[in-house]
Amino acid sequence: MNEILIVDDEGNIRRSLRALLEAEGYRVRDTGSAEAGLADIEEREPDVVLLDLMLPGMTGLEALPQYLERAPATTVVMMSGEASLSDAVEATRVGAFHFIEKPLTPESVLLTVKGALEVSRARDLTRALQGRLGPDANLVGDSDPMEAVRERVRRVAPTDARILITGESGTGKELVATAIHALSQRKDAPFIRVNSAAIPRELVESEMFGHERGAFTGATERRRGRFELADGGTLFLDEIGDLDASAQAKLLRVLESGIIERVGGGRPIPVDVRVVAATNRDLEEEVRAGRFRDDLRFRLDVVPIPVPPLRERMEDIPALVEHASRRLRERDGVTPPAFGAGAMDVLRGYDWPGNVRELFNCVERIAILHAGEEVGPDVIRSVVRHEARAGMASGVGAEDDPRALSERLDDYERDLIRAALDDSDDNVAEASRRLRTDRANLYRRMRRLGLRDDD
Repeated sequence: MNEILIVDDEGNIRRSLRALLEAEGYRVRDTGSAEAGLADIEEREPDVVLLDLMLPGMTGLEALPQYLERAPATTVVMMSGEASLSDAVEATRVGAFHFIEKPLTPESVLLTVKGALEVSRARDLTRALQGRLGPDANLVGDSDPMEAVRERVRRVAPTDARILITGESGTGKELVATAIHALSQRKDAPFIRVNSAAIPRELVESEMFGHERGAFTGATERRRGRFELADGGTLFLDEIGDLDASAQAKLLRVLESGIIERVGGGRPIPVDVRVVAATNRDLEEEVRAGRFRDDLRFRLDVVPIPVPPLRERMEDIPALVEHASRRLRERDGVTPPAFGAGAMDVLRGYDWPGNVRELFNCVERIAILHAGEEVGPDVIRSVVRHEARAGMASGVGAEDDPRALSERLDDYERDLIRAALDDSDDNVAEASRRLRTDRANLYRRMRRLGLRDDD
């Protein structure tokens, strides 16, 4: 049962709030001063504190940092009938979840408490996860699909087995690779990432294995490649499905022998590297199409870890929103908004074709536009929805559009790419930067959507 602490010097307000919340099934404690509340939470942390701003002695605003420090798992809601806008902004900046004005209404109290409890649960899940996987492994979520990922990571991380992480773009494959390294025997050695799709074809060998001075035009000094840099640690080969046939053959030889040669050098260099690869492609299909070597796939895919798309773990959205909000506060000093009643339902109703990355971008946009405010369903829809984004649970646009959701999403994606190309004078490299994706991924999407006919 969730516990709520009421801190208010007016006895009639404490009594009415207690009666309201107990009728909803909450366990309620109350006290009349900030100092007494601090003593109370040291004995047992509540899930939510309703803290009045204007208290005798220490004010609620003065006490807020101490409440957050002594009870980090507790979500604090400020209350006041005399607060200024600057007080509300300061309270949310310090860390209050929300600020509700007196006179209180049952609806505002219950909706705010419900939202605060959702944040508390999300925070607990994130903290428990970080306790299991370490501070650098932000695999957020407590759904069955994410628990399966974490269990696979826990089992395979202590070994030196090669791993192939698969999943759609934006699902967090790099975070899985980071978690594997953080839990491995190599955690104190380098973790080196290579975006295979971003390396020009003519430079793949140099990037991977290094080169000697004078090996080719522009090679003015010796350079160690990614395999050497990762010696003793982990090499994460992202977008491995984008390597061309020549690079695949060279990578296979290194995986078989554990020996590299720099471009322009004849000396064999042994390397001790654990390889973790990732791709958003179906490598079995790529093998059948003759675009990927079957023997390389078997070398890489010793232990597969599929990462689920966000639409298959919608119950993780509150935890992901809390994680994104906390990151914005710590990284950019942005005061995250409070997600009011119904907001989470709208987020859970959207299909999220861009997965967790798209959700984080959405939360960041909302936080910038509505810092310190409470946002409801309409705000969420205004940020997420587009004419062709009819994937909301509310069914916006669905009644007068008979097409399947996948067709509407394809149209939306096609419009985005066309706009980016128009703004970039058909420069695909510039368009990929505008769309925050790599060129190879953009080319694939263009071919799939019929925007290129050269394939």
